[in-house]
Amino acid sequence: MKKRPVSARRKRSVATRVAGLGARVRMVVSEKDIRKRVRELARQINRDYAEKTLHVVGIMEDSFVFMADLVRALTVPVICHFVLYQVRDSDSGAVAIREISYHPPVDAAGKDLLLVDGVLQSGITLDHLCRTLLAKEPASLRIVALLDKADERNTDVPVDYAGFRLSGRFLVGYGLGYQEQFRNLPFLARLA
Repeated sequence: MKKRPVSARRKRSVATRVAGLGARVRMVVSEKDIRKRVRELARQINRDYAEKTLHVVGIMEDSFVFMADLVRALTVPVICHFVLYQVRDSDSGAVAIREISYHPPVDAAGKDLLLVDGVLQSGITLDHLCRTLLAKEPASLRIVALLDKADERNTDVPVDYAGFRLSGRFLVGYGLGYQEQFRNLPFLARLA
């Protein structure tokens, strides 16, 4: 009888756990590749912010796992903040109005800010957050995204650090969810 490699057994056991949720997934980026890329990003960020205190702002909910691993890999002094955005659509006569707000507010004045996003897709909500924070005159403002879907961008939001540049795929795992499930998967996957 042939023994399966450990990685094949691990993939099968994860698939079984996920199947218990009523869905099947196909791994796109492995846990090992994510760990390696997070370490690479942290090295870049440590170089760019040497001798500075970095205020890391996690955009909830998709960024929480990525942000946790990233800040643990940073060696510069770090202060963590978390914001949750809310989008409200309404009509004012013939004009559709979209309100975007973030809570709680971040005291950005004079600080070096790093916004952490799980998936940067259209860029509309992140662009709004950047404009809001830039009005408070931070010392610097940069963006790191686990997934950068640049081909789906509707605004010109510059990504300073990108984990993975992927297009056309809806992914779950590593903090990204679908109907609030799959965030606990240690890898990135697409629903099969």
